[in-house]
Amino acid sequence: METLKLSRRDFLTYAGISGSGLLLGCSAVPKSPLEKFQAPLSSEPQRLNIFVAIKPDNSVEIVSHRVEMGQGSKTGIPQIIADELEADWQQVNVIQGLGDKRYGDQNTDGSTSIRKFYDKLREMGASARTMLEQAAADYWQTDLTNVYAKQNKVINKLTGSSLTFGDLAELASKQAVPKVESLVYKSPESFNFIGKPVPIVDLDDILVGNTTFGIDIDLPDLLIASIERCPVIHGKVKTFDATQALKIPGVIDVIEMPSTPETVVYFPLSGVAVLATNTWAAMQGRKALKIEWDLGKNKNHDSQKGFSTFKNNLKNAPQLVAKRGDVSKGFASASQIVEAQYQTPYLAHAPMEPPMATAWFHDDICEVWACVQDPQAVMAQAAAMTKRPKEMFKVQPTLLGGAFGRKSKSDFANEAVYLADKTQRPVKVVWSREDDIQLGYYHAGAVENIKAGLDENGNITAWHQQAAYPSIGSTFNHQTNTPQDFELSLGFGDFAYDIDNVLMEKAEAKAPVRIGWMRSVCNIQHAFALNCFLDEVAHAANIPTAQLMVQSLGADRDINHKQVYDFNFTNYGEELSRHPYSIARYRHALETLIAKTPINEALPKGQGWGIAVHRSFVSYVAVASKVQVVDNKLTVKEIHCAIDCGLAINPDRIKSQMEGAMIFGMSIALMGQIDIKDGAVVQSNFHDYPVTRINQVPKIVVHSINPNENPPSGVGEPGVPPVAPSIVNAVFAATGERYRTLPLNQHLMV
Repeated sequence: METLKLSRRDFLTYAGISGSGLLLGCSAVPKSPLEKFQAPLSSEPQRLNIFVAIKPDNSVEIVSHRVEMGQGSKTGIPQIIADELEADWQQVNVIQGLGDKRYGDQNTDGSTSIRKFYDKLREMGASARTMLEQAAADYWQTDLTNVYAKQNKVINKLTGSSLTFGDLAELASKQAVPKVESLVYKSPESFNFIGKPVPIVDLDDILVGNTTFGIDIDLPDLLIASIERCPVIHGKVKTFDATQALKIPGVIDVIEMPSTPETVVYFPLSGVAVLATNTWAAMQGRKALKIEWDLGKNKNHDSQKGFSTFKNNLKNAPQLVAKRGDVSKGFASASQIVEAQYQTPYLAHAPMEPPMATAWFHDDICEVWACVQDPQAVMAQAAAMTKRPKEMFKVQPTLLGGAFGRKSKSDFANEAVYLADKTQRPVKVVWSREDDIQLGYYHAGAVENIKAGLDENGNITAWHQQAAYPSIGSTFNHQTNTPQDFELSLGFGDFAYDIDNVLMEKAEAKAPVRIGWMRSVCNIQHAFALNCFLDEVAHAANIPTAQLMVQSLGADRDINHKQVYDFNFTNYGEELSRHPYSIARYRHALETLIAKTPINEALPKGQGWGIAVHRSFVSYVAVASKVQVVDNKLTVKEIHCAIDCGLAINPDRIKSQMEGAMIFGMSIALMGQIDIKDGAVVQSNFHDYPVTRINQVPKIVVHSINPNENPPSGVGEPGVPPVAPSIVNAVFAATGERYRTLPLNQHLMV
């Protein structure tokens, strides 16, 4: 990988410490008709709010406070602000926001960047526009209603004269910030950018390799750290010998990393760091270490034995999650009973760029550059670890070479901070692919049981579902050993189908590794079990799966799961009044897919279609997959999806997110599996933890349900959950073989 070389001047500019903080100065200040009112005319950008600054050259700087990992938020966020601001997109420069609590939540996960901030971003744009308009009205000594902003100008309706945003910037910055209730927002009909396929802002730079990822950071006197970490969670260094490592040219120091507490959070793992002047020396020094480990309480864990424990716990000690009606009565009245058990493995995020972070203590601050999803988490954890105030940590997120949730856990940034503090030199911690796959935060392996009773017409009279998997909560409280409500709200307790008698249960499942959220989180196992089982029920009832799904949804309605099932449904942190659980939209996504996909076409032997539908991150996605199985070789030939994500801010980004989700979901369905033996992860790189390759990618068709008057909902994650069950159902249609354990390469060649 080509390394970005930064001169000290480049670095100071990049670091934002060259006199203007986050904002870069300009060398040439144009004349302004308002110059006589602005003495002296500033060369600095004028900040109108935390997101918007105007420069004298009439360019507009808009902050993207979330990080960019390929999902398009760096374009979508300024797109919304620029629209309300009435900016000229050609004069907009996007600035990556530092970690700063004034932005609110900066953890770029949960498909929240647009969903959570749409209204606030419009407010920022409308507020800045109003300040510019008021400045112009004051200059022309007219009423605010006589002016309006358009394309980086404010125009006088009475005279037709105009002033640029650059002309008005300084006067506007002195205006009182308008009250939110006084703001006037644009009507959807007048949107310039919202709803338009605006190209991503750094497309050209990405195409020519002119962007900065975590690995690219370089600083004067930089040390590279490669860390040998204990392979078993909660294990620690017993003794180590660094004699041979220190003999390798370039190796400067060897430092033991602290022991990880039982509640692991984002603390560095116990290990030994080799610091060198270059990456090769650091890695060679690491290989030369002699370490004796105390492997701790997890040293004998075996994931397959763990799944057996989950199954026993479901059988012997289930705990109530949700309930409706009398499930025993429902089964008693059934003419047919169907039941099955599904299992999904532990999964790794495996982003293309492994975790990377650089830290540097100087001048009473610590600067951190890292491919992190949550810069504020770095600030908080680093402050706690070093017992320093949070405010001294300045965190600059770089572009992320993929993340899928891995980089919302900032352990690697904390490693860099720890080592930089110890050495008082800038330190870059470099994770290898093997480090990432063997020592990450894993998506939990899961077991689910489902049992349904059917009447003679194929109607479901009773539903009993159980789930056991280690909780993400175990990472934050080691005593947490059952799925939590926020996880069961991801496609389990938030049951969509209209069945009179329902019982949902969970069971204990202890965590043998660090558990973390991965793209679409627990929706993966819940959507897999639910949609595969509905396919089984449809087959047993001898009716098409699509028909069974549609008829079982019942009448269009909004469901309050607290009222219907006494389940503490968290709804992704959204109010039900804004994002109701809508069966009408659920059904519409499914029916749109069915209408636009040839799922009933005549197929040759060995081919089949499968479907699945799921609500997640308050969006609705249905997926149909077409597969071929010949001589035990599985090929996914087509994937179609229909998404209802409310108002589409950037349709092109939604399409690309769905395409990426289909490919990500294929990796899970076909090949994703992490095994744990003797307490350690077995897989190590893409040769034994493969992801979908180009030659495996089928034709992908995306149907967005637009126009849509509902508020924007999640996009980055909702496409993933229905993929695996649609493929598994398609395999059954093609072969008659029912597979209930992922991944499919256990059963077929892929």
